[in-house]
Amino acid sequence: MSQTLARCILEAQSFTRVHARAQEILRGGLSAGARYPEVWIRDLATFIEMACDVGDRSEIRRALLMFFDFQQTDGAIVDGYTRRDESVDPYNYITSPKHPEMVGHKNTVETDQESSLVIGIRRYIESTGDETILGEIVDGRSVLDRLGDAISWVYSARWSEAHGLAWNATTIDWGDCQPEHEWGVELDADSHPALCIYTNAMLSMALRDLSWLNGRAGRPQGYWSELGERLHDSVRKHLWDAERQKYRPHVYLDKGSPFPADYDESPIFFHGGTAMAMLAGLLTREEALACAERMMRNVAEAGACTVGITIWPLYNVPSMPNTNYHMPFVYQNGGDWPWWGGRVPQGLLACGLPEEAYAALLPIVEMIETHDGFFEWHAPDGTPHGSKTFRGAAGVVGGAIEQLRSWAADQLR
Repeated sequence: MSQTLARCILEAQSFTRVHARAQEILRGGLSAGARYPEVWIRDLATFIEMACDVGDRSEIRRALLMFFDFQQTDGAIVDGYTRRDESVDPYNYITSPKHPEMVGHKNTVETDQESSLVIGIRRYIESTGDETILGEIVDGRSVLDRLGDAISWVYSARWSEAHGLAWNATTIDWGDCQPEHEWGVELDADSHPALCIYTNAMLSMALRDLSWLNGRAGRPQGYWSELGERLHDSVRKHLWDAERQKYRPHVYLDKGSPFPADYDESPIFFHGGTAMAMLAGLLTREEALACAERMMRNVAEAGACTVGITIWPLYNVPSMPNTNYHMPFVYQNGGDWPWWGGRVPQGLLACGLPEEAYAALLPIVEMIETHDGFFEWHAPDGTPHGSKTFRGAAGVVGGAIEQLRSWAADQLR
């Protein structure tokens, strides 16, 4: 069976075409895509490997170092940066004296920027062999020390000691929009802090990668590894719902839920965070298989195209100011995102489930070909929305193709 599957993967012409298209898009720059002039770290970290293969590695290095020039004195990392005259959204902009022509911004409802930068640096080094970036000095501190500062910020500013987990504002899975506001990308007095799997899976990966980076620099790894082990245990204790074989959407802190008291979130399955949990090693093979089967059922029940559908069932809370929480299949409330769908086969493959990985990836590749582009997200019938050259989607789907091909080649050796 494995050799038959391997041949199907290696002979799939749609994989060849879509991979080539992904490379073409990633040659064009490092911004998130046509709609977004910013270089976002949560995006860059997901396409950096393919970008290093086809793009200007020195430019990628400079792009990563720019995040340290915008790093805050407490260690926090911005979401992204752009030229001052190209900014298009009303963010609360952050400046750097080193780059007066640039502005940065931080969507403070998230707690993934710091983790994303650690993950991105490891992937850059693995792709290029350039370990010198770790010793680069930025305002008196090395990049490696500054990565430690960034993760330490999570533990000081976004940490629930009672749970042993990082918190963020209430959002839909990996999303960056809270329900209490029309746009809702910044924490304020109306925000409701919550624990979720996406943020903590990202942190788990970052701790693993920071341990690896310290090892490459000849430094002790134990501190970061121990934090990772504790985080793993806390995720299992507080976020994994063993009865339902899925992650709880949110575990709320002192302020409770932003939703009406009779609104039950518990049936909602978060696809993106679950995929990241697979990649972080937070699920057993059996649990990952149960999640894969649930994702496929969700796709069928929703009438969607791929496992890139953000969640199922959808949020339907008309009382919330953010319409994302009651408009069905729009944006993060059930939109079908190749940027996230492509992580599902990667996660399944990491859990030893190549057949399920192939079954998850094939419809995503078909949807990309049908609509002739790496769009940001799709409606259930496949209608595309957002940027047509969304580099995160190109990098993740292209990366999934590469990983499956690598597995297939190993089977036929």
